[in-house]
Amino acid sequence: MPELPEVTLYLHALGPRVLGERIEKLRVRSPSLLKTFDPAPSAIHGKAVETLSRLGKRIVMGLEDDLFVVIHLMIAGRFQWRNAGAVIPRKRGHAAFDFPRGSLLLTEASSHKRASLHIVRGEPALHQHDPGGIEPLEATGEAFAAALRRENRTLKRALTDPRIVSGIGNAHSDEILLRARLSPVRLTSQLGDHEVERLRSAMRSSLREWSARLIEEAGDGFPAKVTAFHPAMAAHGKYGEPCDQCGTPIQRIVYATRETNYCPRCQTGGRLLADRALSRLLRRDWPRKLEDLETLKRRPRPD
Repeated sequence: MPELPEVTLYLHALGPRVLGERIEKLRVRSPSLLKTFDPAPSAIHGKAVETLSRLGKRIVMGLEDDLFVVIHLMIAGRFQWRNAGAVIPRKRGHAAFDFPRGSLLLTEASSHKRASLHIVRGEPALHQHDPGGIEPLEATGEAFAAALRRENRTLKRALTDPRIVSGIGNAHSDEILLRARLSPVRLTSQLGDHEVERLRSAMRSSLREWSARLIEEAGDGFPAKVTAFHPAMAAHGKYGEPCDQCGTPIQRIVYATRETNYCPRCQTGGRLLADRALSRLLRRDWPRKLEDLETLKRRPRPD
């Protein structure tokens, strides 16, 4: 699933191609993609793209007349930039945004169609799509500590809960926790102030470095095969391979459809995380389906 660095990459690539350009037409091939009916899809025809932004893991195109297009790529959704009027792929294609200089295709390489497209009018309607997590690159130390400690969660769950932290998912949480040398199942209530700040520092440096790296690798071309896994990652997807900090083989926890990768020497004091107590902990702290986590709604704020 594209996370903050991958969404940043898409925004970087889309900017010179669509900012200031008018959407000539939105072609929707897959009815399951479109989650709203008012405003109608035709309402965005002829409207210029005035802004591009990230809302959690969602990409937002701000258009004329206070219209917003909100796209959540979920696990397997991807963008492709093609010549104007390009045919939408029969099997994987969802939709196409036709611009004068090209067409932005939205595809999804999965039999489970989870990607979504919302068209809304006005900032209040757009705000409803924000689960409310803090921005990891903007939050102060105090704000981060408060968000982290609002509920007693495992660190893995806290980092990936969009109501707590915005834009981080399974892959980059593994990278952040390894860099911070903290266990993914450590409870937020157990962290001292210096550990919270160490986690915040690791989070900010990791996300910034990955965003810059992906943009540099893509260059001026439109990015292809964007995923939340990269061969240069230190933990995520590296089960059995040596940790780049200490050489210990990376281990993993598999629960439901999710996998957590960690270094036992750097993060858990040499202990392997595989016992019944851990299974009970994860059962309480994790939803079984990824989409359940991605559709969490903003918590009511206390008076």
